[in-house]
Amino acid sequence: MTTSKVSQLSVVLRDRWLLSSLTWIPIVLAVTIWAIFSQGIARDLPIGVVNFDNGSLSQKLVRYYDATSAMKVTHHFASVEEAKQALTVGDIYGYAIIPTQFEQNTLKQLAPQVSVFYNSQMILVGKLINSAFLQAQGTFNAEVSTGFGLVKGDTAMLSAMGKAVPVRTQITPLFNKNSNYAQFLVSAVVPALWQIVIVVSTILVLAANHRDRGLLPWLGQRPLVDWVSTLAPYFLVFALQGFAFLCWFYLGFKWPMHGSLVVLVIAQAFTIVACMIMGSAFFFLTLDPARAMSFAGAFTAPSFAFMGITFPVSDMSSLAQFWRGLLPISHYIEVQVSQVSYGQTWVVSLQHLIPMLGYGAVILLCVALIQKHLTTELQRQAMNNKEHA
Repeated sequence: MTTSKVSQLSVVLRDRWLLSSLTWIPIVLAVTIWAIFSQGIARDLPIGVVNFDNGSLSQKLVRYYDATSAMKVTHHFASVEEAKQALTVGDIYGYAIIPTQFEQNTLKQLAPQVSVFYNSQMILVGKLINSAFLQAQGTFNAEVSTGFGLVKGDTAMLSAMGKAVPVRTQITPLFNKNSNYAQFLVSAVVPALWQIVIVVSTILVLAANHRDRGLLPWLGQRPLVDWVSTLAPYFLVFALQGFAFLCWFYLGFKWPMHGSLVVLVIAQAFTIVACMIMGSAFFFLTLDPARAMSFAGAFTAPSFAFMGITFPVSDMSSLAQFWRGLLPISHYIEVQVSQVSYGQTWVVSLQHLIPMLGYGAVILLCVALIQKHLTTELQRQAMNNKEHA
């Protein structure tokens, strides 16, 4: 085992791309993703207003928009066309159109209509903008209705407010009470990138060993044993990477953790093995690192999209759900969510890993591919010896 580790160390040191993928590249990727979402909560998203009334009530409504934490009124437009153009080019994320005679119709209780438009292509931003507009508009409507109630003779403020808002709702988000999208996104994006790093690094490891040692000297005696012993030292590297981001999230940032890190470490071990199996399958299909990388890219590219974090699995197409089932990280993320958010028992959480037993079939495929390449190599050598003879 020591000889294997020493030989693999020399292989890593000779291959700069492999060394990079095992050391600084995963760190840079993880830190970059965190830096992008480090603010955690979206604030002061720029919006515009088209105010065709300019009365005191309409100006108060605009101030309500600006008072929300999620929005900031940065543009006042003279026409709808100007606002639409600003939304199209990305200067603002949404705009409100306050109609003419807004104040007059409000005082007459004719219920004027305020139209709001926002960019829903950006799902998170669109959700925040929509929620902020509804919050501001609802508060404004309640204040106006309370004022009407007081004018009609309801001397008690609570009575007037009760008639303005007869049913009050309290919405409490579970598992992410601060709506921190760094906690929501980074904890899923980093594992998705980790999966890509494992698959790509496995291909680089096998390619480097094939290049340096040759197929027959490398795997000719005991294909399965030699293949496993080649990859075994790298398991520890990938496990250290996975444990590092868990400590970073739940010990460093102190994000809520309702379950056990031990269960997540066990799930990571299964995930590492599955990813290394898939990386090996891509390489042994052709023994061509470039083609293997293409296969790996196509396989792992939709990892984050198919996790079910930003889009519900139940609404995915059959093809997307099938592809999701093939991705090791999709099974891991189920365990992570069940532990971090729900605090389920380890027995329930680890049941999400049962589908990973299917990667055993891929192991058999890898062994068959190795045997095929060994046979081809032996035949090629026999032909060469025959020609020389």
